[in-house]
Amino acid sequence: MSPSEPPDSAERERARPQAAYRDSRDWVSALAGTGSVREQAIADLHALLLRAARREALRRRAALGIDGPELDDLAHQAAADALVAITAKVRQFRGDSRFTTWAYKFVILEVSNKIGRHFWQRRTWPIEQEDWDRLPDRFGLRPEDQAEWRDLVSALRRAVDEELTEYQRTIFSALVLGGVPADALAGKLGTTRNALYKALFDARRKIRANLVANGYLTLDEVERS
Repeated sequence: MSPSEPPDSAERERARPQAAYRDSRDWVSALAGTGSVREQAIADLHALLLRAARREALRRRAALGIDGPELDDLAHQAAADALVAITAKVRQFRGDSRFTTWAYKFVILEVSNKIGRHFWQRRTWPIEQEDWDRLPDRFGLRPEDQAEWRDLVSALRRAVDEELTEYQRTIFSALVLGGVPADALAGKLGTTRNALYKALFDARRKIRANLVANGYLTLDEVERS
């Protein structure tokens, strides 16, 4: 595009917020204001949030199993809800980070929440035999003999039943066997991704120790897995 050629609408949309809001104080002042200044700031913020929501939704679409208009609708819902939350709390912004960084946290959270709700509308995580059959590979184990494979699956099931707490079994079954996205499970159980990963780490450690103790796994294999 030549210097004299006007930018298209998409370029104007990308450029306008950076030009209009030089720093975080400009965002806060405009959003906390009144009249046309506030209305324009809300429109500009929504545009930023929608782009962030679309990027995050696209990044996670494999776990959702949706695409196209349905995925875009999820992004629009997340951006709209994040906008409502941000405008309600804008006076609480303390300036510990850039305003846009603070705002992006709201929209990422909304995308996560909507992914979780969408997932449970479509799926549960029943433990099927084929899920157990895939489990040794998920542990990085590849027995060559079919009988050894079946023995290992049986040993894994016993270890899960005998070694794990009910909470750990729920998390292990959902994340490892069922392939449930961590965001979806965290929302359903009312916890955080970090708490889930900590429980899963402890569960895997118990299972490995059981397999070593019963001769199904060597210490060298544990270190490699």
